[in-house]
Amino acid sequence: MADQHLLPFVRASELAASSPTEQRWLIDKLWAAEAVGVIGGAPKCCKSWLGLEMAVSIATGTPCLGSFHTECKGKALIYMAEDAEHTVRDRLEALSRHRGASLAGLDIFVITSPTLRIDLEAQQQRLRATVAQLKPDLLLLDPLVRLHRRDENSAADVSELLAYLRVLQRELHTAVAIVHHTRKNASAGQPGQGLRGSGDLHAFGDSNLYLRRRADSLVLSIEHRAAPSPPSLELRLVSGHSPHLELVAITTSPESSLLDSVKDVILNAEQPVTRASIRQHLKARNESVGQALACLEGLGAIERVTTGWREATKQPNQTVPAFPP
Repeated sequence: MADQHLLPFVRASELAASSPTEQRWLIDKLWAAEAVGVIGGAPKCCKSWLGLEMAVSIATGTPCLGSFHTECKGKALIYMAEDAEHTVRDRLEALSRHRGASLAGLDIFVITSPTLRIDLEAQQQRLRATVAQLKPDLLLLDPLVRLHRRDENSAADVSELLAYLRVLQRELHTAVAIVHHTRKNASAGQPGQGLRGSGDLHAFGDSNLYLRRRADSLVLSIEHRAAPSPPSLELRLVSGHSPHLELVAITTSPESSLLDSVKDVILNAEQPVTRASIRQHLKARNESVGQALACLEGLGAIERVTTGWREATKQPNQTVPAFPP
């Protein structure tokens, strides 16, 4: 008879296995399957638009931002604390119409409670029961600041909130995206470290998306815990009959000369080359080489194998924008 005082455990060899090269995605290269994370940025950076774009992409089974393949058609559950119901509906209808779909036929569900507090046990239980019944592929909570009354600068307070969301994700197998603001003086070079409050918010994410304004466009930075981060993207909010976010271009943050140099080293080598050997050959900084490798991999030019980096065996589909399929 099992001892009820013990935590559940299994032998390591009995854990579920996956291919070492396989990464499961909810939205390819953008958000990992069953990932928890943050959609971060300053106010008025279209964070809510991006969250809703992801929800409609999942519900319609169509590419997010027109380029990121959605693995399967599914469900989304959203809570928008700062937007009126008619605003939420208008945006969802616009995003659906842009895809040629009717909102009425989509599995997108909206929590209409005037408040939702994930720091209160009773409301935690209600949210868990709702997620358990609907079984959404994505739970979107927007924004974090309206979901609690804890001290965001306290690691202890924040970790309790995040622990609840992690349990929700693990037990109910849903991805969780939290919209959150960055600090006013956040550095553009380290978007994750610019999130307001405790550093646990950045460390918590399996997939994180960061938006920032640059002139008349938006720059989207993507990071993953278990996969390379693609290069940054330039977006814009298209107005008109069907407002939507549009992917304009890929922005390669490393200097183009370094990108070319790293690519040349890899393509001219007879065997896969390591990051250390590339650094030594080019006399370049480790961080700069790492950014170049991530960018080239995101563009589909190179791939990582056990012994280092080599030319990609599958070349990307050069559609516009030229993002890896």
